[in-house]
Amino acid sequence: MSDGAPLVLLANDDGIAAPGIAALYEQISQIAETVVIAPERNWSASGHSKTMHKPLRLYQAPLMNGAMGWACSGSPSDCVAVALLGALERRPTMVISGINQGANVAQDLTYSGTVSAAMEAVIGGVPGIAISLNSYTSTRFDIAAEFAALLTKRLLSEPNEPPLLLNVNVPALERDEINGIEITRLGRRIYRDALIKRVDPRGRPYFWIGGEEPDGVIEDKTDIGALANQRISITPLHLDMTDVENLQTVADLKLDW
Repeated sequence: MSDGAPLVLLANDDGIAAPGIAALYEQISQIAETVVIAPERNWSASGHSKTMHKPLRLYQAPLMNGAMGWACSGSPSDCVAVALLGALERRPTMVISGINQGANVAQDLTYSGTVSAAMEAVIGGVPGIAISLNSYTSTRFDIAAEFAALLTKRLLSEPNEPPLLLNVNVPALERDEINGIEITRLGRRIYRDALIKRVDPRGRPYFWIGGEEPDGVIEDKTDIGALANQRISITPLHLDMTDVENLQTVADLKLDW
């Protein structure tokens, strides 16, 4: 690794063998020095978990396209943490997480391992981008990867302080079917989860969380609205979760101790 050039770390939550991170590597490695640290297995919907109770292991493993990366025994957040804390020869300049199979919009962000990896980057002081494809079945990651490279090139040339945290969702469409880019806020998901109860051969109950795919409220200037209008959505995020509008509401409770 050369000392002066930017170093981009790629991570995800779908695992090192997923097609999305291979497509991302093919594009990002053309514009910057690139290294992959990704979970050895699928960690979808893992949230922002961090391994503190057992050792983490890194070992070389191939991506789907044959490029070599590092597989990590831990979570998506762990993949970023170990890189920023010294597992690599030098510290990454930026972290890109994805490309996720399926959109990460609205309340999804509280569950998403993809977004959590990008958050871990910003906690560590470097920019983080989470990028997702708006499809659970499409394998057309190439256009999303091209857009990720365009965005990365711009951010590397114009660094921001404090570091940006961006959540990007790309329609699963052909290039000429995408109606541009929209800067958005988070929308509102509608989940259709269902609890499925079954009994094992020994008569003990167990449960699956299942149900239909989630939907969302289509509103202007939201991530869900942008995707519905066949636009790429970019949502700037921050880690301060304070509900500023309700600070006074809580103060008006006039609590005393």
